[in-house]
Amino acid sequence: MRVLVNGVRLYFDVEGAALVPDGPAMRQKPTVLLLHGGPGFDHTSYKPAYSALTDIAQLVYLDHRGNGRSEDGPQELWTLSQWGDDVKAFCDIVGIVDPIVLGVSFGGFVAMSYATRHPEHPAKLILISTEAKGQSYLEQRVALFESLGGPEVGALARRRFLETGGHKDQASVEAWQRLALPLYTRKGHDPDMMARALRRPAVLQWFTRPGGEVTSFDLVPDLHRISCPTLVMGGEDDPMTPIACQVDIAAALRPDLVRFERFADCGHGVVSDQPERAFAVIRDFILGTHG
Repeated sequence: MRVLVNGVRLYFDVEGAALVPDGPAMRQKPTVLLLHGGPGFDHTSYKPAYSALTDIAQLVYLDHRGNGRSEDGPQELWTLSQWGDDVKAFCDIVGIVDPIVLGVSFGGFVAMSYATRHPEHPAKLILISTEAKGQSYLEQRVALFESLGGPEVGALARRRFLETGGHKDQASVEAWQRLALPLYTRKGHDPDMMARALRRPAVLQWFTRPGGEVTSFDLVPDLHRISCPTLVMGGEDDPMTPIACQVDIAAALRPDLVRFERFADCGHGVVSDQPERAFAVIRDFILGTHG
């Protein structure tokens, strides 16, 4: 399904009912809006794992502008502020009230942009394996990749994170996808999931271009504006957004609103590495209090 939001048609999908029979009445379940990673991917990385939540929540999957099955719009509007504003406008247009907004990795960037720009809007936030300041802890990322993959992967990470221009040539990109990408998580990427994903490299190239927003964004000073309960989750062995990134997020949020869960032996994506515990924490947060 597509809907016109701020001048572009955004693709979304819905799983589960919001209203369910409960004896003589209809009970409304909370709506969880899932914001995918990337940029340049689509929402399908959440399927089918997150379907486990449909007994307690309605799930709405959204492709950001320029990503997945959504329209591009002007390239100069591929920004965190615009993506964050799109989340608010999308909810208003389709009638989602008090959403629980969940973002993993880049989806977490967008979720924090949205929640700092529209602090009155979300009911709760769930931030997984993400960061609030671009290009932080670069030496730590290189060290983690080298410890996980050896000197060859360490050299690739050093070129990507520490050398001017990163690895833009095709050979380096292919080497990264072949050698480093499988190290993002401890269990490795599901090849079928990667095959299903609709990838849009143009938006990634724009976001990570020299001088692009990936190197300049800093949401940390505004995180105190978030006024809803927030769950922060991170893996102790995440080489892409080290656990220190999530420590910084939790420290910048209001202490009475934040719940911080660290996962040992987990990489970039705690749900794929420890699904049982991760979903138990998420379910408890959706159904209960944030403390």
